[in-house]
Amino acid sequence: MRIQKLTADTRKDILENLLKRSPNNYGEFEGRVNAIIEEVRTNRDEAVFSYTKQFDGADINAQNILVTEEEIKEAYEQVDETLLEVIRKSLVNIKKYHEKQVQNSWFTTEDGVILGQKVTPLAIAGVYVPGGKAVYPSSVLMNVLPAKVAGVDRIIMCTPPGKDGKVYPSTLVAAKEAGVDEIYKVGGAQAIAAMAFGTESIPKVDKIVGPGNIYVALAKKAVFGYVSIDSIAGPSEILVLADETANARYVAADLLSQAEHDEMASAILITTSEVLAQKVSAEVDQFVSELSRKEIIQKSLDNYGYILVADNMDDAIDAVNEIASEHMEIVTADPFHIMTRIRNAGAIFIGEYSSEPLGDYFAGPNHVLPTNGTAKFFSALSVDDFIKKSSIISYSREALEKVHEDIEQFAECEKLTAHANSIRVRFEK
Repeated sequence: MRIQKLTADTRKDILENLLKRSPNNYGEFEGRVNAIIEEVRTNRDEAVFSYTKQFDGADINAQNILVTEEEIKEAYEQVDETLLEVIRKSLVNIKKYHEKQVQNSWFTTEDGVILGQKVTPLAIAGVYVPGGKAVYPSSVLMNVLPAKVAGVDRIIMCTPPGKDGKVYPSTLVAAKEAGVDEIYKVGGAQAIAAMAFGTESIPKVDKIVGPGNIYVALAKKAVFGYVSIDSIAGPSEILVLADETANARYVAADLLSQAEHDEMASAILITTSEVLAQKVSAEVDQFVSELSRKEIIQKSLDNYGYILVADNMDDAIDAVNEIASEHMEIVTADPFHIMTRIRNAGAIFIGEYSSEPLGDYFAGPNHVLPTNGTAKFFSALSVDDFIKKSSIISYSREALEKVHEDIEQFAECEKLTAHANSIRVRFEK
């Protein structure tokens, strides 16, 4: 990996390079995505089946688009018992963590005034899970369980089938364990459009969550407003903040855990130690030569991999907050103190034994995180994403009488006389 001095100029150049990966820069694909969405919106099932044949090579129709109980039973028979046990352990951890996020409705009463907030789960949520050759049972758990804990009435899942028309067994098992109500064999932009507008087979949902490729990301962007979405996810990224106390081998391994996702993934080390920087670079080179996805990893590192040496920890922290990485590890002598100064990060991993994959699979916090600097204003997927809040207002006549002239004056100030009148008529002589 390249080693650079952390300066204002290098920080600016790196940020510009990283932002090139944003889905907002995928304009060349938007026309194709919009055409798919409009086709599905117009021709519904017919378009979904046609695109599934075109892109996935699978013959899907109204009779086999919905995964059956028999297919789920067959999936359980194919999944190793040890993996099933791990899925169940992870499920417990994720559920417990998200149960802490549950919000309740609340009310206050005073002098004839009742104010409050009514918390209501969404009626129906759609979860997208990448498929085909890819296998993402962890993504199933992370997207479904917050909705389940929030109390969503109906959770459907869309995932692309293989050419044989089947969904990967571990994906089905994870969905069943998490409590998905219906699983549909459709992927890509056509799945997003189907969930956003509804077809003869697939219901319209209130919210769509889940990761996907460029086409899925752009489709979610396009249907936002017709439905809610979680985020428009970009490529994976990790930033490790380390000092001279860090284990170079651990740091190198953690950087590569994200670089292997795809060629556009980003892996960055910011350190105050030139010695650590050199050691990590050497360890990375050694690991890359041994790992199975070495070609993908090398391209990721060549394009978006950096080792930055800062003059001091203050400069390092400033850079961390400016980059606002999806995953951020703190491997320093005083990691919890450093953590209090981190303003922008999707998930923060503290200490040398809190490796990023722990969050991907098992610890409990959600691994659906803001990317491309959006951790400055977005949060991890949570129970909050599957609820909505309604304000409650109730005044007695006596309570309104005390303030009606104030409200009328406000309305008159804004030249909204009908507003003022709707209050005034209640106190006509």
